[in-house]
Amino acid sequence: MALIVLASASGSPGVTSTALGLAMTWPRPVILVDADPTGARAIPAGYFGGAQLPNDHTIVDLAVSHRQGNLAEDLPRMLMPVADSQVQLLGGPQNHFQARALDSLWEPFGGVLKSLERTGQDVIVDAGRLGLEGFAMKLTTQADLALLVTRSHLPALVAASSWAATLRESFTRAGALDSLGLLVVGPGRPYDNREVAKVLERPVMASVAWDPAAAEVYSHGARPPRKFEASALSKSLRAAVQSTRASVTRSRAQLEVVGERGLL
Repeated sequence: MALIVLASASGSPGVTSTALGLAMTWPRPVILVDADPTGARAIPAGYFGGAQLPNDHTIVDLAVSHRQGNLAEDLPRMLMPVADSQVQLLGGPQNHFQARALDSLWEPFGGVLKSLERTGQDVIVDAGRLGLEGFAMKLTTQADLALLVTRSHLPALVAASSWAATLRESFTRAGALDSLGLLVVGPGRPYDNREVAKVLERPVMASVAWDPAAAEVYSHGARPPRKFEASALSKSLRAAVQSTRASVTRSRAQLEVVGERGLL
């Protein structure tokens, strides 16, 4: 199906919680990649409550595998199944210094991840904050769908506007502008999706509700509150999965049209 990358421009708009929520809601097997170069390891510290994980491999191990020519072969053993889900997690760097070792990994890693489609697996990447040392730009521009995650208030939109322009330029050069969109956390607080899209000059391809209590299930490993599946967050995640999958289908169709035109 797809390689989907989520990234933010600044602050903490909820990239990690949204990426994890999408993965846990995804209707088929999915790999969740922590590519945040800060080494925050937000998923082990948050969702898993800081517990010792059964698999201590991280994406940094794959940088070693790449140098040894074993990237595709070693990937499966680096993954950790997430209980009660179809999710497998690839852990991120343990500190920001390790991000320096990943620069040469991003481009070939993107090709390996996209090849997993033939095995029936999708991939969701939490790429963290744009502009940091070690950010996975060469992976992001290969995505079937890259989503700039933002809140809908003015400070967030001002912060996102510069990076939105940079991403538009990068994806245009790659002939893949239709693969770039927005994911809004908390639409209508105060600006709606139409207004956000106008400011950032890309379509809103998905949005998730502002629901802090429910979000703590993903961000802090909180016990799911009563009627969690009926919460605003859970409902919006299910809708976001559907709209994201539809956006991938549309962008791929557009790329095929462009490719056919290029052959004429």
